[in-house]
Amino acid sequence: MTIPIDDADRRLLRYLQAEPSLSTADLAERAGLTAATCWRRLEKLRAKGVLRGIRAVIDWRALGYSVEVSLRFSLDKTDPRAFDEFIAAARLVPEVREIQSFLGRVDVRLNILARDMAHYQELYRTRILTLPHIADIEALMHVADIKRAEALPL
Repeated sequence: MTIPIDDADRRLLRYLQAEPSLSTADLAERAGLTAATCWRRLEKLRAKGVLRGIRAVIDWRALGYSVEVSLRFSLDKTDPRAFDEFIAAARLVPEVREIQSFLGRVDVRLNILARDMAHYQELYRTRILTLPHIADIEALMHVADIKRAEALPL
């Protein structure tokens, strides 16, 4: 279901994506609205589920994490509980920062952060290989971010 938005909403979202810490007054000024109108529009966007929240983006490298690995899993499809049990167990691994499901040969992708290769190897052996219903794993070591856009082209 697509939620219709107008040009004023697009301006608000564009400025908010670019600088999430803007006050409502500053956001309103940049978008060419009054503060009250800006506040009402933001509340409407929240109520409709367009604006789901504002979050902090933390540079995990600055906190000592230097290894990022994407693991692609094919699961044992002979067990009807395989997917749910795998996901439930993967959620319990703190270093798993993203879980995605797919249609096709790959069923699930986990994005994992580790402090270094020794930490990753320990995680892989003790936490990843013990996840249930794994039929196959493919590891992709992250080398560089070429483009990582979180903002939508509004």
